Amino acid sequence: MKDGPLTTTHEAVAADQAVETAQRPAPLASPTVAVVGLGYIGLPTAAVLASCGARVVGVDVNADTVAAVNAGQVPFVEPDLDAAVSEAVRSGGLRAQAVPPPADVYIIAVPTPFAAGHRPDLSYVEAACDAIAVALTGGELVVLESTSPPGTTQLVADRIMIARKDLSADGSDNRPQVHFAHAPERVLPGRIMHELVANDRIVGGLTPVATERARALYGSFCKGKILMTDALTAEMSKLVENSYRDVNIAFANELSVICDQMGIDVWELIELANHHPRVDILRPGPGVGGHCIAVDPWFIVAAEPKHSRLIRTAREVNDSKPGWVVDRVVAAAERYRKPRIACLGLAFKADVDDLRESPAIEVVRQISEQLPNALIEVVEPHVSALPEELLGKAKLGRLWQSVETADVVVLLVDHSEFKGEGLNLGSIPGKAIIDTRGTWR
Repeated sequence: MKDGPLTTTHEAVAADQAVETAQRPAPLASPTVAVVGLGYIGLPTAAVLASCGARVVGVDVNADTVAAVNAGQVPFVEPDLDAAVSEAVRSGGLRAQAVPPPADVYIIAVPTPFAAGHRPDLSYVEAACDAIAVALTGGELVVLESTSPPGTTQLVADRIMIARKDLSADGSDNRPQVHFAHAPERVLPGRIMHELVANDRIVGGLTPVATERARALYGSFCKGKILMTDALTAEMSKLVENSYRDVNIAFANELSVICDQMGIDVWELIELANHHPRVDILRPGPGVGGHCIAVDPWFIVAAEPKHSRLIRTAREVNDSKPGWVVDRVVAAAERYRKPRIACLGLAFKADVDDLRESPAIEVVRQISEQLPNALIEVVEPHVSALPEELLGKAKLGRLWQSVETADVVVLLVDHSEFKGEGLNLGSIPGKAIIDTRGTWR
């Protein structure tokens, strides 16, 4: 044993904290932040940061998006975002371009879809890394916001460090250090501008200094708690949140199929069961959509395929629900030689224009394949054109015109326009009504 005074555990921890505090870079009063990816998360984040005094450069490979943002316009629908972007651009706090500039902070907010076999597709993240690497000089914070499989933040650091061997990710030598962290978004489309500020935020770095740098960045605009952890746990937290919701939705969706076979009104059943003080069953639907819940559980399955049986099964239940809806539509339309079918709603949830992973799109696509003679009209008040996969398979219609001429009416999304007074379409006689949302009971 080494001679000398003994140091208590408390004293050792205090000493470590003092060293760590001394290593923390001083927070920047007005940092330059490059947000790579100006989609549903990146653009709102850029606007909020600009409103809090940061000098923000939005980066996107889509020239139309860059032009729209520089004109103070928003290329998609999100309440309150248009005013925030317009003001940020007008005041000079936000501008957009195609290539990442030199900056103090880089936020990666690009898509992370999955490829064939539900394997994670990280090509957008990799492209963002390559673009950022060129601009780095040392001392920057790189934050991955994109929802990602466990270990992606480390992959980001590794890829950038391979490209920039003159820099370091851990500060273990004399090379200038770049700090890497993960800060998953956890907002709801339609409420993004509110929830970006109000919700608690999880941040996790590859090093304690990176975690602290990320905490300071998000603390500059988040009124919720900033919860600090490591990068791997931060990545997993977002996947777990959405997998939890997916499993619970799968229970409701499976219950709706069972009740249909037994001749039970699933909506009444759920309403009755939820009177139990410890039961809160969700509402079933035509499947699960959106970029998060329909995708994130597969990242866990890909990471641990042997130990994620429940999560995989829930995904399979929810992915099969559009086919079940289609079977009901086909059965209702079989008595018509050339059935007219009105499909109401195409977005993945009510009152937004977001079509990502929408089960409604899959329902319409499958109907067109199984009923090639059908005339399909889609009523979606939040879009002006059908997505590419439905071109030539259906056409956009107007609500009452489509309903009045239809033999089969299928409610896929419970938009406000479909629920107002006088819009109880389920009571129209002479039509087959398939209400996947329980809106017209």
